[in-house]
Amino acid sequence: MRTFQQLAKKDGAVPVMTAWGLSSIAEYKGKQALFTKQSPQRLKALREHAMIESAVSSNRIEGVEVDPGRVMKVILGDTALKDRDEEEVRGYRDALSLIHEKDGRLPVSEKTILELHRLAKAKTGDAGRYKEKDGDIIEKYPDGRVRVRFKTVSAAKTKQSVKDLVADWDTFIRDGKVPPAIVMAAFNLDFLCIHPFRDGNGRVSRLLLLQQCYHLGLEVGRYISLEKLIERNKDRYYETLEESSRGWHEGKHDPWPYINYVLFILREAYRDFEDRVGSTHEPRGAKTEIVQAAIGKLRGTFTLSEVERACPGVSRDMVRKVLRDMKKSGLLSCLGHGPGASWEKKGTISK
Repeated sequence: MRTFQQLAKKDGAVPVMTAWGLSSIAEYKGKQALFTKQSPQRLKALREHAMIESAVSSNRIEGVEVDPGRVMKVILGDTALKDRDEEEVRGYRDALSLIHEKDGRLPVSEKTILELHRLAKAKTGDAGRYKEKDGDIIEKYPDGRVRVRFKTVSAAKTKQSVKDLVADWDTFIRDGKVPPAIVMAAFNLDFLCIHPFRDGNGRVSRLLLLQQCYHLGLEVGRYISLEKLIERNKDRYYETLEESSRGWHEGKHDPWPYINYVLFILREAYRDFEDRVGSTHEPRGAKTEIVQAAIGKLRGTFTLSEVERACPGVSRDMVRKVLRDMKKSGLLSCLGHGPGASWEKKGTISK
């Protein structure tokens, strides 16, 4: 597709910033085996938490949310579901489970793309089927105004466009002239520009990113939620996507802002992974580390509810315990009383 045509013209040449990002990812990948030899209990907790965060964050980006008190039951259990939002979050869990189970053995194919969409959309409605009507990406403003953010590929050309995209992936990975991580980011950009489904394109794009990471030997997504990092940097995601999609239909777009964004997400994931398992100190407990890491990333004052939101799957009692312990250690101070009280960091939060 369009971005692969751009890369072919460059014949493997990349901007300096992109080259730096690739070098950083390669360095982290070299440490990957060391990271994954850490405490099995700690790694198991990270895998579980990454699954929860990914299902919650990827859906939350699209406005689909689940009551925090039911997150564990919806994602890790088989309890009856209450509504459509819970069905889609569990469906995303099923898609994640397929990717993690198959890792690099799940082919990048049209069949896989349709299956991931079918699962992520909870196997209902038009799940697993391409859009039947043309649909542009519309941005709505608070005052009621709307604008066409991007004109997607027509419904009539969607199927062939996806086939061409998969073929380009196979060709560029096989040829090896372009660094594989750039090929992956280019695929992601073109997929979003094609916009093959009526709904769920963003979620499928994030599932494909995880799947293709496995194909490239980048296993960080098993332990750190890529979707959580994208949600945390959501404004930058939309900005770079819009910037790189401008002129896409004419093949005159600049793909590098979005490509660099994807590389940034991978670097952040590996940095988080190293923070969690790369140290040699005695482990404090995976849940404690998760809460402390979330608090470390919050800016200014914060509430118990904000910490809970940043740690889906960690119980309120555990969050409260960590807050109390950090207060006793002089790392936090409480500025009020009750569940709605504000908290403030008083020292450096070690991860």
